[in-house]
Amino acid sequence: MKVLMTYDMYRDGFIELFERYDVTHPERKDFSFEEVMEMIPSYDVLCPMFNFPVNKELIDKAPKLRFIANYAVGYNNIDVAYALKRGIAVANTPDPVIAPTANLALGLMIDVARRITECDRKLRIQRDTMKIGILNNMGTSITGQTLGILGMGRIGKALCKRARACGMEIIYHNRRQLDIEEETKLNVTYVSFDDLLKKSDFLSINAPYSPETYHIIDEKALKSMKSSAILINTARGALVDEHALVNALKNNYIRGAALDVFEFGDFPVPELLELENVVLTPHIGTQTERARFEMAKTVSNNVIGFIEGDRKVFLITSWML
Repeated sequence: MKVLMTYDMYRDGFIELFERYDVTHPERKDFSFEEVMEMIPSYDVLCPMFNFPVNKELIDKAPKLRFIANYAVGYNNIDVAYALKRGIAVANTPDPVIAPTANLALGLMIDVARRITECDRKLRIQRDTMKIGILNNMGTSITGQTLGILGMGRIGKALCKRARACGMEIIYHNRRQLDIEEETKLNVTYVSFDDLLKKSDFLSINAPYSPETYHIIDEKALKSMKSSAILINTARGALVDEHALVNALKNNYIRGAALDVFEFGDFPVPELLELENVVLTPHIGTQTERARFEMAKTVSNNVIGFIEGDRKVFLITSWML
């Protein structure tokens, strides 16, 4: 079996893959799309990074391709529907990203609520003019508040458990309601999307990206939220209309926001950088050494499991699209 990897990182996680099959990978610099287009006709398996496009053009150049093992929990970089139509299986790496992303979401929530980054920034830059006193720099508590989770998948459930430990009430909206046993176990309440917006003190976006979820948080949605609400997005940038968010923050439609992902690539719109009630991180949801290594191991196990049938494979099915 010939395996083509588009990236070169965390080789220790791929040792078993390298030992079993003929694996081609770049040295330090990732392969370009054009390079992969030239090589792909002779390969059985493709292992792309989350930012590498696997589109119809590339798939049509791969007559031997049987399996795509994405290094990511998301898969919007792949034309999954077309791959499945061509009989090519696709897999992702959901398990390793659960804990680090849920931890970051909770951290961002607390950061905005207690104004941690804002106060740190003021102490460093505005030391001579910063007001310090018992009635200054007031934040808001998370204990006793309602957390709304949009997208109750693996990460949403992990965040739910962490928020519960902080004394929060949890409501959620999902395209499919959980069964009653799981709702009872998590102690969560299913609500409509409109009620999620209206009732949440904190709203965490944990849904996958799709044409249906594009700009699901738009101007109308932001105006439906509490003026005291805080928005957290650790999912995909395009789920939030960033320009509408700027307007909502400037006009106090909501209290604040924290974003780990941005609509237009690696950087937020410039206006967000000017707002004090916003915390921004550069897509670090899975940026821990352990998570990255475990993601590599999962890619390796996905490939081996698909070929040998000896272990679990995290396949993406048509109902997930």
